[in-house]
Amino acid sequence: MSTIQLDRTANRFTAWRQRFTARHASWIPVFAAVVILIALLVAGQIQFGNFITPRVLSSLLLDNAYLIILAVGMTFVILTGGIDLSVGAVLAFTGMLGASLLAEGYPSYLVLPIMIIGGALIGLGIGVLIQFFDVQPFIASLAGMFAARGLAFLVSLNSIKVEDPAILWLQTKLFTIEGWYLSPTGIIAILIVIAGWLVLQYTRFGRTIYAIGGNEQSARLMGLPVIRTKLLAYVISGALAGVAGVIFMAYQGAGYPLNGVGTELDTIAAVVIGGTLLTGGSGFVLGSLIGVFVYGTIKVFISFMGAEQSWTRITIGALLLVFVVVQRIIVARSARRR
Repeated sequence: MSTIQLDRTANRFTAWRQRFTARHASWIPVFAAVVILIALLVAGQIQFGNFITPRVLSSLLLDNAYLIILAVGMTFVILTGGIDLSVGAVLAFTGMLGASLLAEGYPSYLVLPIMIIGGALIGLGIGVLIQFFDVQPFIASLAGMFAARGLAFLVSLNSIKVEDPAILWLQTKLFTIEGWYLSPTGIIAILIVIAGWLVLQYTRFGRTIYAIGGNEQSARLMGLPVIRTKLLAYVISGALAGVAGVIFMAYQGAGYPLNGVGTELDTIAAVVIGGTLLTGGSGFVLGSLIGVFVYGTIKVFISFMGAEQSWTRITIGALLLVFVVVQRIIVARSARRR
């Protein structure tokens, strides 16, 4: 092959790469998260020899099911350009509320909807503050966080043990296949991820979410239901925090008012690492799932090393900083192209 032909081939490849990058720029952080996840798994296997096993990989879903559910709800909110700092406290409040009602003898089929509705109402309250009282999402959700945490302590200052067999079944029932295992909590988390993906990709509501995050003023001029959509995004986040409260209550076998402290930050970190822009308008539920798996893998890696779990926070913080910088570069390049 001549030098001229080589140059033409190289130019064609460069042009194809630039077109692909321009059209699929929003997927670049997701691919980066996948690469990091694979690198962590490979490094763990090289270091410990028994890292990539059915038991360890199954535990990533089992131990982080509640965080996956929270991440789906947070993805909806962040895609609109908002933030929800209340999800950890809502998880604690709904868990305490459910544990208290179960302890008083109420049936689980009545308690579970109450928990989910309780979370949705807190999400609705935050949305109302933002949309009708022009409160910044950070401040409104911070108020929701304090309110939910206070309600959790109002239910009880102490841990409330859960003995309802239907609730405990969600975590203790394991479906096993040749060393792999899956619990009902994991199945619920995966179903919620699939539902969130379908809603965002294939419904008018999902397209409106992206439009609002991309440019809210343009979305209003297009006649899109901005207020209703943003309210629903916070209601979804609150309702899924209620579902996560059910999952976490089953996981721990109790409700405790200090459950979920800092979980909202873990959730935001997982969503951002999964490729969702903090400014809104770009991101994917599947990316958030990958972000949670990255978070969970780091926890397992540090546990295998025998180090303190504080290193999980340090590592996640460093990754979050890297991904925010990558996001800024992508946004800046997209703006220059326009």
